[in-house]
Amino acid sequence: MYYQSSYDSPIGKLIIVSDEKNIIGLWMVGQKYFLGTLSHEAFQYTDNVVIKQTKNWMDRYFASQKPDIKELPIVPIGSEFRQRVWKILCDIPYGTVTTYGDIAKQIAKEKGIASMSAQAVGNAVGHNPISIIIPCHRVVGTQGSLTGYAGGIDKKIALLELEGVDLSDYHRPKKGTAL
Repeated sequence: MYYQSSYDSPIGKLIIVSDEKNIIGLWMVGQKYFLGTLSHEAFQYTDNVVIKQTKNWMDRYFASQKPDIKELPIVPIGSEFRQRVWKILCDIPYGTVTTYGDIAKQIAKEKGIASMSAQAVGNAVGHNPISIIIPCHRVVGTQGSLTGYAGGIDKKIALLELEGVDLSDYHRPKKGTAL
C-alpha cells in the first residue's frame, strides 16, 4: 500500500509517496512523469513517520541547511540501470553540478566498456522518482546547458541557486522537452 502527502515548497507543491517504511517518490505537481513509477493508487495519509521525516528534511533543505540524503530511507523504483544512475546522483555534493557525459563515463568505466550513452543517462535522470532528495537538478549538459529537468528549467535554476551554484557559466537550452 502506498501513502501520500503534499508539501508546500518554495518551488511549488510537492507530493511525497511512501510504502510505509521508505520514500518511493517525491514529485513536483505537474512535472513530467508525475507519479510515473507507482503501480497503484496512493492514499492520502499525513501521519506516516517516513513522510514526516521527509517533510522535516525538506524544511531543512529549503532553509539551506544541507541535510544528508542518508538520513532518509529512499527506495526509488526502476530498472537496474536507472538505479545505478540514481545512486551516482546521490553522490553529487550539495552546491555542485556534474554532466550527463561524466555520469556516462563513470558507468562505462565501472562496466569495463568503451563508452555509455549520455542520452541513456539523461533518460534515467529524467525519470528520477524522488526529485530534490535524489538531486537530478545537479546534472547539466556538457556545454553548460541547464537542460533536462522534468520539473522545468525554472525550478532547476531555483534549486541550484538555493544551493549556491554560480550559474554564470550556464545557459538555458534553446529547445527541448523539459523546459
